[in-house]
Amino acid sequence: MSQDLHGRPHSGFGFGAGAGGGTFAGRVGVEIVGSGSYLPQRVLTNQDLEKVMDTSDEWIVQRTGIRERHICDAANGEATKRMGAHALRRALSDAKIGPDDLDLMICATMTGEMNCPATANLIGHEVGVKRAGSFDLNAACSGFVYAVNLAHDLIRGGAYRTVAVMGVDCLSTLMDYSTAGRGTAIIFGDAAGCAIFRATPDTRKGILAQAMHADGEGWKEIFVPRTMHDFPAGQACDPSKLGKVQMNGAAVFKFAVSTFSNLIEETLEKGNVKPEEVDMFICHQSNMRILKSARERFGLSEDKLYINIDRVGNTVGASVPLCLDELRKAGKVREGQKVMFLAFGGGLTWASSLWQL
Repeated sequence: MSQDLHGRPHSGFGFGAGAGGGTFAGRVGVEIVGSGSYLPQRVLTNQDLEKVMDTSDEWIVQRTGIRERHICDAANGEATKRMGAHALRRALSDAKIGPDDLDLMICATMTGEMNCPATANLIGHEVGVKRAGSFDLNAACSGFVYAVNLAHDLIRGGAYRTVAVMGVDCLSTLMDYSTAGRGTAIIFGDAAGCAIFRATPDTRKGILAQAMHADGEGWKEIFVPRTMHDFPAGQACDPSKLGKVQMNGAAVFKFAVSTFSNLIEETLEKGNVKPEEVDMFICHQSNMRILKSARERFGLSEDKLYINIDRVGNTVGASVPLCLDELRKAGKVREGQKVMFLAFGGGLTWASSLWQL
């Protein structure tokens, strides 16, 4: 076993320099070698919400499929950084590697701890990452899938060997838990997920097809105003809404329903793969009705399109990696399978990533 410039052992299949400047001799594959996730201990049920706003368990379940969601303990400083650190530690342990083995970290989040530094740096500090590059990526609910596509191509292109991709969001900090904010507060929960991607000499492994799209004209359908100037034309500038998620639920639902199925079709066509050849569709958990509609349109069995929104809600950038980790731990996603990641969200954004594991 040879060593890289930092004295670390490596596989010897062509990886040259250390983090940020490595090159590979020839084309390589990319594999998922570890995953981890974290859900805060506090559970906020529909019955809890009934006590603080005009809503009901029946109303919420009928429209979203959500029964409960996990919420950070803000009083004790639990937020994006801490959740991300838990997920990263667990992913490193699952991959059987240490912090020094990472070459790059990407944190997909729309709830960064502060403007500077990036939350990825703060998470790295918590876990003891000393040398890997790190940055945040914000594509709202599509962030993790965007970051996965980026990480894959950086590895396959030869720049990096081992990359951690995190999806972490603490939407409870952006919620109005009153009747005025019930349109969003019933939907969102907090969580973190992480996957470790690594170069492999097996060139069969990696992305078969991917897509990343955005339509900025739809920004006003999901946004978080910081100043009175951030409200779209024609909408009242309400200071009570500053720092809170504003969402046009009907418009977002319509966008998601049309986009979701079209995105699956686009990705299958790019990869020359039939729906029945995909072993698992790992989808952003936005709404139970949207997920079930996709199952019906493509004739998928329940065990091929995973759903956990009923017990975690919409966890934004953490949604897809949380599902991935749960499926890997249950043995339902494993080497040799074809898996498609799908997400859509604020921006408006939508993205896919079809993998040969």
